[in-house]
Order: sequence, then C-alpha cells, then structure tokens
Amino acid sequence: MSVLNRSTPNTNTLQARLVSGSVVLLSGSGLTTVINLAYNVGVARFLGPIGFGHATVVYTLLTLISAVTLSFQVISAKIVAQQTSIEDKAAAFRGLHRTSWICGILVALILFVFQTSIANFLKLPNSGLVAILAVGAAFYVPLGSRRGYVQGTYGFRRLAVNLVVEGVIRLGGSLLLILVGLGVEGVIIANAAALVGAYFTISPIPVARVANPVRTSYAMRELSNAMIFFAGQVLINNCDIVLVKHFFSSTEAGLYAAVAMVGRVIFAFSSSVVNSMFPLVAGSSDEDRRGLKVIATALLLVLGTGSALAICLRIFPPSLWTMFFGSGFQIAGQYNLPYLLTLYAITTIIYSLSVVIISFEMSYKIAKTSWLQLALSGVMIAGICRYHSSLREVIFVQLILMVGMFVLVGALLLFSARTGSVLALREGSFRPARLIRRVSEDEVVAEFLKSEVRAPEYQQHQAILQKVMTDPNLEDAGDNAIRRALLFIRHRSLWKELPTGTDWYEMEINEADLGQIRAFPRAQWRKLAHGRYAMNNIADRMRTDHHKVDTAFLNKIEAIRHQFLKDDPGFGAVILIGINDSEPLTILDGNHRFIAALLSSPARLKSIRFLCGLSPRMTECCWYNTSFATLCRYAKHVAVHAMRDPETELARLLENTG
Repeated sequence: MSVLNRSTPNTNTLQARLVSGSVVLLSGSGLTTVINLAYNVGVARFLGPIGFGHATVVYTLLTLISAVTLSFQVISAKIVAQQTSIEDKAAAFRGLHRTSWICGILVALILFVFQTSIANFLKLPNSGLVAILAVGAAFYVPLGSRRGYVQGTYGFRRLAVNLVVEGVIRLGGSLLLILVGLGVEGVIIANAAALVGAYFTISPIPVARVANPVRTSYAMRELSNAMIFFAGQVLINNCDIVLVKHFFSSTEAGLYAAVAMVGRVIFAFSSSVVNSMFPLVAGSSDEDRRGLKVIATALLLVLGTGSALAICLRIFPPSLWTMFFGSGFQIAGQYNLPYLLTLYAITTIIYSLSVVIISFEMSYKIAKTSWLQLALSGVMIAGICRYHSSLREVIFVQLILMVGMFVLVGALLLFSARTGSVLALREGSFRPARLIRRVSEDEVVAEFLKSEVRAPEYQQHQAILQKVMTDPNLEDAGDNAIRRALLFIRHRSLWKELPTGTDWYEMEINEADLGQIRAFPRAQWRKLAHGRYAMNNIADRMRTDHHKVDTAFLNKIEAIRHQFLKDDPGFGAVILIGINDSEPLTILDGNHRFIAALLSSPARLKSIRFLCGLSPRMTECCWYNTSFATLCRYAKHVAVHAMRDPETELARLLENTG
C-alpha cells in the first residue's frame, strides 16, 4: 500500500487538528453520553436492579463483540487515511467492508448456536434475548468498517451524528417497548434496532470503482493486530460486569452495572480523542508526529475530561443517585455508591491513558503493547475470580492492574521515543529493487572487511589482512574462517544479530530507490534525520542545515567525496539489510560512503557495490527495527557471546592453517 506524505497547510498543525477533531467528537460524545445516561436511568427505573442487570449483561455481550467491530473500524480508518485519492480510499474500504460482513454473519451464527449456554451462564430469564442480540450483531461488525471509512476521511461530524442516531434509537425504542409491556426483551430489541439504523444512516458516498490499492496480506496483518488490541480492550472493559453477574446476586449485579456505567461514560469521552487522533496520525508523516507533542496533547485531553467527571462524581450526594436510578439503588456504609463510582472512574481514567498510548503506536506501526494488554486482561479475569468478596474488592483488583499497565506502556513509549525506532511497519510505495545475483555470506564478510582495514583494532593484523584480502579466495574454507574471525574482532555483536538463514544478494541501487534506503538511527544520523531516516531526506538536511552539522563529521564526508574522484576509490560494498526487496532497506555498513556519493551526485551511486541481506525475520534484528523487544534480544546475545574472545579464535585458526 502506498505511504505518501499528506499535504496539509503549515498553519494547521497536527496538534491543532487533533484538538479540533476531538472537540467535534467530544461534542457528539457528550450528547450521546447524555442520551445513554437517560437510557440507563430510564431502563433502571422501569426495570429495577434485577431487570437492569439482565439488560446490561446482554448489552455487555454486544460490547464484547465490539472487539471485532472496532478492529474493522480502526483498520478501515488507518488504511483509508493512508490513501491519497478518494477513489483509492473507497476501493480500500470496499475490500474491508466485504470481509466485515462475513465476520458479522459468522458472529451472529455463533450467538444463535450457543444462545442457551450463554443464557444459562449469565442467569438470563430466557435464551431468546441472545438470539435477538445476534440480529444486531450481524450489522454491528460491518457498521465498524463504515464508521472507519468516515473516520479515515476525517468526517468527524458525520461520525458524531451517527453515534447520536444510534443512541436516540436505543433510548426511544427501549422506553417505548418497555411501556408496551415487553420489558427486558423490548430493551434488547431496541438495541438491535439501533445498530441496524446506525448502519443504514452512515452509507459512504459512491465513487468510481478502481482496483484495491491495499495488499490483502497487509490488511490481514493490520486486522489481526487490531483484533488482539480490541480483544484485550473489551475484556478489560467488560469482564468485570460478566463475572459480577456470575458471582454475585442479581441485585448486587444490577448495582455494579450502574457503577460500571460511569466507566463507559468516561471511556466514551476518551474514545473521542482516540478516534480523532488515530486517522490524523496514520495519515501524517514521520516528521509531523516526531517527539511527544501529539501524544501529550491527547493524554492531556483524556486526563482533563476524565478528572472533571471523577470530581463531579465524588461531590454528588448519594441521594442524587437514588433519585436518578430509584430507591433500589442504595448501598449503606462507608463504601457507598458515590465511593464506588469515584473509584471506578479513577480506574477507567488510568486505563484510558494507556489506551491512548497504545492507539498512538498502532496508528503508524504494529503495536507490540497490544499483546501486553491482552495478557493483562487474562490476569484481570483470574484476579477477579480469586478476589471478589465485595464489589469494592473487584474494583481494587482492576485499579492495581491498570496502574501497572499504564506504567509499563508509558515506559515503553518513552524508551521508543528515545531510541528513535526506524521502522514503522507499514507498506512502502517502493518498486522492488533490482536483484542482480545471489552471493555467499563469505563474500559479504570479505566486502565488509574491506572498509575496516584501517581500524586501530587491526594494526597488529596487517600482514594477515594483506594475505586474505589482496586476492580473496572464497572457495578456501580456511581463508573464509580467518576473514570471519577478523571481522568478529570489531563486529561480532553486530553480525550475530542478523537472523539465521539470511539470503544475500548483489543489488542495484539508483536515484529512484533513495526513498527506500534508510540510515540506522545512531549517533549523528539521529540528529540529522529528525525522525525521517530515508537517506535522501538526510542528504537534503545536510545541504540546507550544514551549519548545524558537526565539523568532524562534515570533514569525514568531504574526504570520502574526494576519494570518489579516483579511478579506484578502494571502497568495500555498502551492506544493506531488509525484509524483502520492496520494503525499506537499512544500511548496516557504509552510511558515510552512501551519503558522500549522494551529496556529490546521485550518479556516483553507480560506482558503489551494494550487497543486501533479506529475511522475513529481519524485524527481530535491532539494527533494522529498534524496539524494546529487539534490544532485549540483542542484550541477551551480547551476554551469550561475552565469554568468547575473537583474538583467541583468530590465533587458533592461524595456528591450524600454519
């Protein structure tokens, strides 16, 4: 899929667009929240704690299904936002929409088949409630893809209106059907009708059909990552309601449902910020989102709105909640309803901050923290199953885990920002680089060593170097072993990090491939790149901001440029690594030679030999994809090889070969 910089006015920064979009969605969410509050209050008053508990737990089933719905919404938003034309946006959406209908029908069939088992586990009065919900679920999943399209085209107003429409149908339908005597069944019918109505009122604008620009493999990879994220999210948000319904009496479950309603309100407000941030960041360039300004703005918006609501909940008297919900919603003692509401609100705020961080990361790459959230949801389920002596204890289990989760994802975000990860695992708009021929790893080692001969570590080995480098015999196993041992004196940790089974090729690189070639984010390259590591971007910055570049670094580049003027510069090959020939390629060795040639003239690239190692497991290598996981892997490998002395190994080889 094409990844192109989206042109936006300079006066309209990403932070400003985030605030603007969030305000629109917050306004819509505010109105939707009022409608949902009226819905919950009305249903609670008419049905009482027991009926309200039944209705809420069935609705919670729908929220669990939202893991699939929201996955389609967020991936539709991301992929649509990354397209540059309205035709490509529509084509990308149509492919995802078809898939979402298949998933929606599958979910509905599962609910139909297992309706009796689900009803028995949740202690529902009849299994027909689950069957009614299945009808709405069939439309709910493709509704996510439609909302994602609108979100990806920055139609925040349309999205807000659609949320309000869903809430109005749910509220009006529930009250009407309760009044005609359908009770809990009427509420579930109204919920299903709200989803069907929302689906048909957010139909995308038809445009001319073009071929889908999105690779199926890319879409499925993104969709699976989103499903991992939302599976964890819906479990964290809803497993407590389901487990309380199972472990506690129907009356206590109804009281807890009223408490959990506050969490839904706060999370709805935070979702407004996430829903505006996600497509904006997905459709932006690395330059626009570098640093932590955007994520800090989103976190402050969530913290501000959530804290205001939590304070209000704490100061409201208990009588106010009794007036709203009815006399049956009372809890005596120190840990009364306002206490539980405030405690639950704080828990939700902390969790919402974690969701903002994970969503920010998801918007431009595969978020590994999604697995952390999913794992934590399992711990939460186990924790509530073990500790549920009171409703307060159930909330405390969640609070402790949410604080731990926020600390972990926050630390990983700061670490990632500091290390400046090169890769955002997204599709590139690159034509495949031309592979000339397959080469052996021994040939790559020999070429790598050519650029190292003047290093201080090799001063005592010049005689050996001359012997094995002057006319290298790649068929001689002894010489190959000596060259490898020499390379390992300086670069064992670097070389051992490359995936086993990496395939090596000689490759042709010319001016058209410059956007595909990236520097590894270290030392001066991080200062020059400003978050954009493509070598053509770094060359541009050196031309325009050369006065800001370190003098010693400039002198080194200038010396290499002069060496290019010789008939035989004597350079070794530039070594690249990547996943395949159409993904970004990172320079493992030869950054200075590459940039010097580029600054002289792109035509100079023809005088450089390029060797490239390709492996589908290259994302595990920290030189290609700098992340917490890959750096931990690197640290482990360094510890494993720390006891091996390359000088001793070289001496042994020389002795064996005489």
